[in-house]
Amino acid sequence: MKVTVVGAGFVGAACAYAMTLRGSCREIVLVDKNAARAEAEANDILHATPVSHAINVRSGSFADIAASSVVVITAGVNQAPGETRLALLARNAAVFREIVPQVLQHAPDAVIIVATNPVDIMTSLTETIAGSLTGRIFGSGTTLDTARFRALLGEHAGVDARHVHGYVIGEHGDSEVLAWSSVKVAGMDFGEFCRSRRIEFNAATIAHVDDQVRHAAFKIISGKGATAFGIGAVLARLTETILRQERAVHTVSAYSRLHKVALSLPRLVGEKGIIDTIGIDLSGEENLQLEKSAGLLREFTAKL
Repeated sequence: MKVTVVGAGFVGAACAYAMTLRGSCREIVLVDKNAARAEAEANDILHATPVSHAINVRSGSFADIAASSVVVITAGVNQAPGETRLALLARNAAVFREIVPQVLQHAPDAVIIVATNPVDIMTSLTETIAGSLTGRIFGSGTTLDTARFRALLGEHAGVDARHVHGYVIGEHGDSEVLAWSSVKVAGMDFGEFCRSRRIEFNAATIAHVDDQVRHAAFKIISGKGATAFGIGAVLARLTETILRQERAVHTVSAYSRLHKVALSLPRLVGEKGIIDTIGIDLSGEENLQLEKSAGLLREFTAKL
């Protein structure tokens, strides 16, 4: 079970580190244009293996990624404070036109997970470059946003977040849609669950959680310069879903025939990538928000 992480910056290193701590695979190769950075990060992570899991962590070139089951692409320029994900488009498109053909050449059978922002558009670009690898290429999408959503809901309701079922869909960014109408805890609507336990749940609660989820990245970047640990753990989890053939549901980004653009929806993920897209019940307003999000992504994807 070999995994390649392309990009040894904050996100790539956090991803490889999370995989090591979780025992996600047996071998990790870090590839970066800055070979010295990749080697340093690989060695640093390798030194954690005696107290975590027996994983072979090393740096290498694209020739070293052969036989990788999963390739995670985190390479690209960092998001600057106050910069929207969509504003990163032009700068990161050039990076991908160089990287993706090399990944396809040296690891033609790998599932490719795109994490570079703006992730939905970068996923579209990767799909276009690759051609017919339907399902085997997807973006991390709103998987992190969904995790943030569930964490905050669990905290509010006093429930382990792993037992909160709710999704953030659409763009991974400003126009994302928090699907409140489908949030469940113990089979109950979230509002009903809160009322049954005499926990306050009203418009102010919704507004607060929405703000915390939607603007999480901006607040973290303002404080420390980049987001890394949350997305690193998410990428490790997505990798495990593939390697362990778990057939788990994640809100990953891929082309939607209905919306005619790559965006995030609940999808069944397994050994070969996306198996199917799962339906989700939305309110009329949430459907309008999702179409607005898709329209924004179509506009920028067309420019690309």
